[in-house]
Amino acid sequence: MLDAVDALEIHILVDNTTDMLSTTPAGVTSEAMGLFSRGGQMMAGLCLCCAAHGLSCLITARKGDTERTVLFDTGPEEYAFERNVSRLGVDLGKVQSVVLSHGHWDHAGALLLALNAIRQRNGSKTVPFYGHPDMFHKRAATLPNGKYREMIDVPSVEQLTAAGAEVALYREPVSLLNDMFAVSGEIPRRTAFERGLPGQVRKNADGQWEKDEMLVDERWLGVKVKDKGLVIFSACSHAGIINVLHDARDRFPDIPIHAVFGGFHLSGANEAIIPETVEGLKQFGLKLIGAGHCTGWRAIAAMANVFGDKVLAPTAVGKRYVF
Repeated sequence: MLDAVDALEIHILVDNTTDMLSTTPAGVTSEAMGLFSRGGQMMAGLCLCCAAHGLSCLITARKGDTERTVLFDTGPEEYAFERNVSRLGVDLGKVQSVVLSHGHWDHAGALLLALNAIRQRNGSKTVPFYGHPDMFHKRAATLPNGKYREMIDVPSVEQLTAAGAEVALYREPVSLLNDMFAVSGEIPRRTAFERGLPGQVRKNADGQWEKDEMLVDERWLGVKVKDKGLVIFSACSHAGIINVLHDARDRFPDIPIHAVFGGFHLSGANEAIIPETVEGLKQFGLKLIGAGHCTGWRAIAAMANVFGDKVLAPTAVGKRYVF
C-alpha cells in the first residue's frame, strides 16, 4: 500500500561531495542558496558543511495537513552528521522514523547520535527504526593477498534500543507512516551485469567467514508523489540500481518512476559496468537522477553525456530537492 503525497522534500545531510556553485534545475537548491534563504548575509567557513564518504537524507512527505519525516541513513560518523545538521538548520525533532538502507558503516556511523538528537527534540519519545535482520553481521572486504580488512560494526539492536529506537526488522516489503513511505523487501537480482560487492564476506553464527557479496539486507525506500510518480531512494545500490528500479516497477506496476536518488556504486571495480547501467537507466523514463555518494565521477560524467543537466542533478551536501 502506498498513498500519493502532495509534496516531497529531500534534504541531503551527508554526502561525498559539497557543491555550492553549480547551477541547479528547477526544484533544486544548493547549500549556499539554502544558507541565504535562512537569512545568512556573509560567507565564511564557519557556516559551511563538510563532505564525508557516506550518505544521509532527511525526507519529508506532505499530504493535506499531514507531514511525515524519515531519516534515511546517517552517514559514516558523528562529526559530519552533527556539523551538517547544525549548519543546515535542520530540526531533527520532526523525524518520525529512521530507516537504515543496509548494514555498512558509511550509512550507520551516526545512528546513535541521531537517535539521541531526535529524542532531545521530540520529548524523549521512542523512534521507530526499520532495518533488516542481516544488517548486524561482522563484515569485511577481501584484499588482493587473500586477507580480510574488517569493517566497523553498525550499532547492534541492543545499542539502538538503549538509544531510544523501537527496532523493527523485516525481510518483506513494509509501508510506514500512514502509507506515505514504502520500504522494499529483499531486492531480486535479475540483471547479468550487476554483481553485488565482489569480495565482501561476513562472519556466520559459528564465527567463520562466508561470502556476502549479494548484501541481501539492502532495501530501497519509495514515495509516490501526486501527478509525478515514484521517487526512489537507493543508498548504495549494491543490488544494482537497475535491479532496484525493476523491483520498484514490479511492486508498483501502475505508477511511473519519476526520480531516483542515492549512490549507484559505479566506482572502483564497478566502473566496468557503467555502460550497461547507463543504457539500462534509459528504459525507466526518469525525469530526475540524483546520483551521488559512491556513484563515482566517471559514472556521473557518463550519465551527464546521455541524460543532460535537465535530468541529472547530482546530490551534494546541503542540497534540497522539492517535488
